[in-house]
Amino acid sequence: MPNNPPSYDRETFVRFALQEGVLKFGRFLTKSGRYSPYFFNAGLFNTGASVGRLGQFYAHALIESGLPFDMLFGPAYKGIPLATATAMALAQVAQANVGSVPFAFNRKEAKDHGEGGLLVGAPLQGRVVIVDDVITAGTSVRESVDIIRAQGAEPAGVLIALDRMERAGPDGDLTPGSAVQDVEQRYGLPVIAIADLTDILTLLATDPTFAEHEQAVLTYRDRYGIKDSRSF
Repeated sequence: MPNNPPSYDRETFVRFALQEGVLKFGRFLTKSGRYSPYFFNAGLFNTGASVGRLGQFYAHALIESGLPFDMLFGPAYKGIPLATATAMALAQVAQANVGSVPFAFNRKEAKDHGEGGLLVGAPLQGRVVIVDDVITAGTSVRESVDIIRAQGAEPAGVLIALDRMERAGPDGDLTPGSAVQDVEQRYGLPVIAIADLTDILTLLATDPTFAEHEQAVLTYRDRYGIKDSRSF
């Protein structure tokens, strides 16, 4: 009997992140100064097997979005292995029909010897998808858009692992939309997420193993989040 093909749906990704310790529940102090009942750290995808599978999730999310693109760009530092793994996965997905996808990434500091410059990899040209882990303040996206446009290429969209569906700013002065919505509005770029907070809450509501964390995550979302990532 043939093996069943691997699944790359949203619930499977959430469970994969939990299995790898990338998604955790508890009480975590975030960079913004908030205490979050969950934490997502894509840097903990740190083995060849986990990064390889992660690339497959990225590739399938990009293909299923139907977004036209010519190449990938990974902003330093986390975006570098993510863009690399996604390009490798795209080459293995027959239905993608995209062939060998070029990719590039940037250095934090310009190299003053050898080939020099800030960019490594394929020349930036055509429609470029930015590959990153999450969008928090949008700084990485802004820098990536500037780099891509400076090379005469066109930013086509942003591909991320998780949309936290969370608003920025201090209590009492929160932004009207989430960080992802702000990027979409500011740059006119679609943001494709493998999964979002709604998918995490779906798991918490349906799997007794994690039910104890559901109310804390709901309370956090009601205070800082949006309930529909498609509305603004």
